[in-house]
Amino acid sequence: MDQLPNSPRVRLDSTSSSASQNSRSKAVLRQRLAQLMNCVEDMSSDDEAGEEVSRTLDEAFQLCGGFIPSDAFRLHIVTWNVATAEPPEDVTSLLQLDVQPPSDLFVIGLQEVNATPLRFISNLIVEDSWSHLFMDTLAPKGLVKITSVRMQGLLLLVFAKQTHLPHIRDVQTTYTRTGIFGYWGNKGGVSVRFSFYGHMLCFLNCHLAAHIQNALQRVDEFEYILDTQDFDFYDTPHVLDHKVVFWFGDLNFRIADHGLHFLRSSINSERFHLLWSKDQLTMMKKNEPFLQEFEEGPLNFKPTYKFGRKSDDYDTSGKKRKPAWTDRILWRIKPKHLPSEEEDDEGDESERASTSTHNDQDEYPVLVTQNTYTSDMSYGVSDHKPVLANFTLELRKCFDTPLVNISPVGVWSADQNALLTYTVQEDFMSSLWDWIGLYRVGFKTVMDYESFVWVRENELPEVNEEIQRCVDKDAIPLLGGEYVLGYYSTNMNSIIGLSDKFQILESKRAAVEGPELEDTNGLNK
Repeated sequence: MDQLPNSPRVRLDSTSSSASQNSRSKAVLRQRLAQLMNCVEDMSSDDEAGEEVSRTLDEAFQLCGGFIPSDAFRLHIVTWNVATAEPPEDVTSLLQLDVQPPSDLFVIGLQEVNATPLRFISNLIVEDSWSHLFMDTLAPKGLVKITSVRMQGLLLLVFAKQTHLPHIRDVQTTYTRTGIFGYWGNKGGVSVRFSFYGHMLCFLNCHLAAHIQNALQRVDEFEYILDTQDFDFYDTPHVLDHKVVFWFGDLNFRIADHGLHFLRSSINSERFHLLWSKDQLTMMKKNEPFLQEFEEGPLNFKPTYKFGRKSDDYDTSGKKRKPAWTDRILWRIKPKHLPSEEEDDEGDESERASTSTHNDQDEYPVLVTQNTYTSDMSYGVSDHKPVLANFTLELRKCFDTPLVNISPVGVWSADQNALLTYTVQEDFMSSLWDWIGLYRVGFKTVMDYESFVWVRENELPEVNEEIQRCVDKDAIPLLGGEYVLGYYSTNMNSIIGLSDKFQILESKRAAVEGPELEDTNGLNK
């Protein structure tokens, strides 16, 4: 098997890969333009010829425009089995924070986070140490944790740039246990789904059954997770109903057949392609149609398991486990309908399955390009090395206007009550339990507010109705600083409106109360 080139991998929301899609679209486009030239050559005063030119031009320009979504966003995914270890001091290289352009979304999936009974109970009260580390690292970069989900040792965190928060809606999490007959959560899957500018995305972090002989059980567990995870949305009730799904985690697939000496020789010489054909996940995909819908970049990095702690050397214990690519990141674009036999018979092989030319073409396509897929060997706290992938999501925004417009009124300080106004710009399922939070710039999570006020009581607002709310002076920080207001929707589990930054003046009371005052959200501690 020849080694694949280390180039970006692309998928469009159709049944074929994006590279072949692009070539097919160009072939079809050339056909249309050739037809146009023939029409021009044959054109006289015939009205039908003129109509044919117009129709062919329309088709050609639709083909040109249909493959160029207007906005691009960067997505960074990390998966890491941390083997109950405490986090390292720095995760900057893991998150690739110095890479340009910076990522818009960060999704971090961890497995085997310390889940001893005492530690797990304490983490239910306060954030675990891993979550704190990622929040403390990303918040100064303007990224906010929009949600997280934990099932014992499985943890999934999702961060987004603050500017995207009003366009991330319908956030929901769920989990599935597969350990010890489905009753124990040491194995299974946790997922987060949300709408990103109107496009339904789902992220699934899994820890599947261990040991080389359990490849089929791993496939069964994944299929069980897909079948049992439900969401409260009529258009996307299951994981595979989402337009884009990212599946990652310690999937525990091993390298079959090859002996330890051949494995290590191939790894040391970086001839990874010699091992691909015996990778269990690759082998399983050949026989499982639902796995074939998932794409993965080439495994052009060292197998990430099993290492000695704080070492770059593979397992030297008595068990001498064979190295394996247990930690993986895959993605799936929701397939369009397969072409009919008649469509397959039309044209040559290079022009088949060009689903984007069908009449039911999605008005809002999504293009997924994988920019990098690698491991970070510099981290040694676990017997696994972390795996990371960076993607570009190109899409046409289904909307670009926040549901709620919100702004402060006048000067704010803790010396007097303050006012804010908000206006619902588009009808949505609002609730009397919605609230407006006051956030310091650099806030870490949607719940990291300084104070909040409920929306108008007793009566839901009308569209374009301006509503004013009063904020008590005791709820305003004494020290002042830069802040934003955010409207939180309880039905959508997200902030659907953010104000511009504004300055809160330091209160006269601050000088009296002195240096005992603390930064309540902890950013400056």
